[in-house]
Amino acid sequence: MEFLTETKIINESRQGEVYSDTSAKAELTSRSNRKFLLETYGCQMNFSDSEIVASVLSGEGYSPTTDYSTTDLILLNTCSIRENAELKIFQRLKELNVMKKKKPGLLIGILGCMAERLKHRLLEEEKIVDIVVGPDAYRDLPKLVSLAEGGEKGINVLLSREETYADISPVRIHSNGITAFISIMRGCDNMCSFCVVPFTRGRERSRNPETIVKEAKELFDKGFNEVTLLGQNVDSYNWSDTTHKLNFSGLLEKVAIIHPELRVRFMTSHPKDMSDEVLLTMKKYDNLCKAVHLPVQSGSTRILELMKREYTREWYLDRIK
Repeated sequence: MEFLTETKIINESRQGEVYSDTSAKAELTSRSNRKFLLETYGCQMNFSDSEIVASVLSGEGYSPTTDYSTTDLILLNTCSIRENAELKIFQRLKELNVMKKKKPGLLIGILGCMAERLKHRLLEEEKIVDIVVGPDAYRDLPKLVSLAEGGEKGINVLLSREETYADISPVRIHSNGITAFISIMRGCDNMCSFCVVPFTRGRERSRNPETIVKEAKELFDKGFNEVTLLGQNVDSYNWSDTTHKLNFSGLLEKVAIIHPELRVRFMTSHPKDMSDEVLLTMKKYDNLCKAVHLPVQSGSTRILELMKREYTREWYLDRIK
């Protein structure tokens, strides 16, 4: 995934929730006065995940804020792809803990890949966070925040073989209203020698294509002109159930035919999985943007083998051709 600079992203509260249970309604009312602030670091997948987090919290009545002096909860969605990324987060945590000493009751949480990789250090050695939540446990955030409010540590870093958040409608918190990300899969089955993703995001699993098409159509109906299909390795998308199967080229076609004016992009591709079928589908539809995010890890077949990339220099050059 392409590495991005830090940005602060804030959600919009979802309105119109209906609660038939009196206690649930009371709990929502008490939470409506709670505010949270969300910072995101790393790749586009983290930005997409933060939109899910914002949706989960707003659905439970939490309100967003950009004001550090009034927030009750600060969440950092983190990256572990490079050592420098983690060092940056530890420095940020030190700054936030200075703030916490001046404001009793302020909660600080770590989300994402760093939470998964360094959970014990964050909770035991450093003792600088109240909440640690891995990429597959965002549904549990309200419960974990409640535990932290009661003085306990809120932690869930269990990886899942099924979780895709397909039923959660992301809050488009960092969108310009023109382009939007759509997560089509999670995790990675490649075991590149330099990468932590299979250990921080778990095994590969693909999202139901009908939910992807529905999300893309809703975005277009709301005025979005472009969507980017996201995954650690989109070309290995492979959905199946008891009645049918669908690969990435098939998914591309389904999204492309929503409307000819909806531009469609995707990232990131793994060279070993970039098939002729995908390229021919791109050629077939004018609204499939003629751009491929194809990482160059090395120009040496020997080094690529040591990196466990599963392709050669010659294979890569053939894909470019």
